[in-house]
Amino acid sequence: MEEVMIPGGIEPEKILQIVISKKVPVIMSYLSKDKWHVAKVIMTGLSDDKLRVESAMSRQHNRPINIRVQQPVGISFKFGYGKFVFDTTVEGFELSTEPGSTQASGGTIVLTVPRHMEMVQRRSYFRIDVPESLKVKVLLWHRRGNSRDNCRMEDAAEEMHNCWHGRLMDVSAGGAQVVIPHRDGTEVQDFKKGQFAGMRFTPMPYETPIMLNVQIRNVLPTADGMGTSLGLQFVGLEASSEGRRLLTRLSSVVERYYQINQCGAKQQDARQVTNKI
Repeated sequence: MEEVMIPGGIEPEKILQIVISKKVPVIMSYLSKDKWHVAKVIMTGLSDDKLRVESAMSRQHNRPINIRVQQPVGISFKFGYGKFVFDTTVEGFELSTEPGSTQASGGTIVLTVPRHMEMVQRRSYFRIDVPESLKVKVLLWHRRGNSRDNCRMEDAAEEMHNCWHGRLMDVSAGGAQVVIPHRDGTEVQDFKKGQFAGMRFTPMPYETPIMLNVQIRNVLPTADGMGTSLGLQFVGLEASSEGRRLLTRLSSVVERYYQINQCGAKQQDARQVTNKI
């Protein structure tokens, strides 16, 4: 099943006009100083083959969006039957036309109108538990630490300072939950909410690994107190064709895990019926 598709018969400009009129929340992802960042924006105008967006944060809490002209950015928003994604380029900056806006509030970012737009079906963003029959290992590393190529089991002392091994608990096209076991009974304190990290996991034993950039959304102890549960959001997938191919693959992983879980549930129901007879 193809999870990522171009909406048939609908022009990107028409979708964008609806998003502007309804003030649909939009996420913009971009690279700054070799790190991924995400910003909440609103689309404010569409004319002359240019799309205009502004920060959606309140004026009191508005943070500068550190991007430059000709920089590629990714755009995503939830609407209708799914989540729309596309990449575009920063064309320039303008003073905001919104009432009460000032240049200090960030102004207007002018983007190129996309020629193509893709949609990920909404069900792909529902978290699916990893099937019990699979033990999916995860490698996490800080973006500020050594590269993922240095995260090897052989070099334990040095690399375990920057890399952590865990287990994938659930996954969707938008994020995942990973449990990091405590080392020698010591709680993991190296991850904080809001941090960016790298993540690698292999969905099925015979497949090639998936490598992603993630942002930590929450950090909680596990119910048994033996590990730390990390809620992760995938970032940067909208900003390139390679990222959107990963998004397609993630959607397929979610569908496959769902089907495995459904088969397992049916087998369990059949065994229960048999035991009652």
